[in-house]
Amino acid sequence: MNPSVKKLGLSANKNIRTIIGLMSGTSLDGLDIALCKIQGAGENTEVELSEFITKEYDARQKSRLKSISSVENVELKELCYQHTWLASVHAGMINEALTEWGINPVEVDCIASHGQTIYHLPGRDQTDTPQPLNSTLQIADGDQIAVNTGIVTISDFRQKHTAHGGEGAPMAALVDRLLFGHETESRILLNIGGIANFTWLPAGKQSHEKSFTTDTGPGNTLIDNVVQNYFNEPFDKDGKIASSGNVHVELLNLLSGDSWFNEKHSKSTGPEYFNVGWIERLTKNAGMNLKEVKPEDLVATVTELSAKTIAQSINANVKSPEDSPIYASGGGARNPILMNRLKEILGQTELHDFSKLGLDPDAKEAVIFAVLANEMLAGEGFEFNSGAEIKRINFGKISFPE
Repeated sequence: MNPSVKKLGLSANKNIRTIIGLMSGTSLDGLDIALCKIQGAGENTEVELSEFITKEYDARQKSRLKSISSVENVELKELCYQHTWLASVHAGMINEALTEWGINPVEVDCIASHGQTIYHLPGRDQTDTPQPLNSTLQIADGDQIAVNTGIVTISDFRQKHTAHGGEGAPMAALVDRLLFGHETESRILLNIGGIANFTWLPAGKQSHEKSFTTDTGPGNTLIDNVVQNYFNEPFDKDGKIASSGNVHVELLNLLSGDSWFNEKHSKSTGPEYFNVGWIERLTKNAGMNLKEVKPEDLVATVTELSAKTIAQSINANVKSPEDSPIYASGGGARNPILMNRLKEILGQTELHDFSKLGLDPDAKEAVIFAVLANEMLAGEGFEFNSGAEIKRINFGKISFPE
């Protein structure tokens, strides 16, 4: 037997596996690194977050990634280079973190690398092709990470999702029920990253009611875009710019009237769809002069748009949402203007910080990918509804360091 495969088998048969989960989101802040101790698999999965850190990208790294992220035209040479370069950056960050934690790489069973999404393209957005196919692309080569850390790396998780007819996102629901389902409490797990998404978990881990997950539309992406374009700031810290402006009602109605928001089934999106160009197109087509909208009013309006469309999606897709408390994570959960408006719009629905469930909200997505990797090693796969049948599938590609 190949020694690497044999070693992988030994890891799979351990009572407790040590797995590093990685996540780098569309905000390009940096790499989240979660060191997890995982016992069991499937419904018996138990996770302990041993260590967590975010290694921030420096200005040069962030600028380089931004040049190829969510843009239609890039130089193939640059894309090719960054696929390798980013993996070496991530490997260096992992090695730094392990040194800081006093952990020897041989103690780690595997790395679960999400990579960096540089383009997300659901079939519904493909109007210029005769054969729409759900497509998504993440960079940071798994072999490079494995070789440069000496640790088996599982990566490229989203491709199996699209291969079976999914959109490659959101994937959190696959793990959410395992870790956060409750016997008596129905829950809504809301993540407000660049794009906002939620998972509804009906009470009872074996509930006959299936959990539901979807992207709701823009979370922070439009707020960040507008603030960067008009104020030369990376984001609206504490919602201060939004609080200084007024919601432009006509513009809000125009933006929220986009047909994307009316689709009630599970769906995904990205900054490729929701960006400043989207605002400019809609206003131009409506004969509205965007230049007449004060910049602070524009920030207030897109903040209100995020709150309104998140609430709209929850109300449309969750049975009796007032009976399902919300546990919020992501950068948007730290925006008091956004969160206060969400509370006001949702009314009786309780809104909590995700930390109330016993996990650092900043670590949640990295932990999710660690669990996806654990299932690949030791589980029977996740239940996946392809539309035609329910299958059990595993996610990720395995790279050995040897």
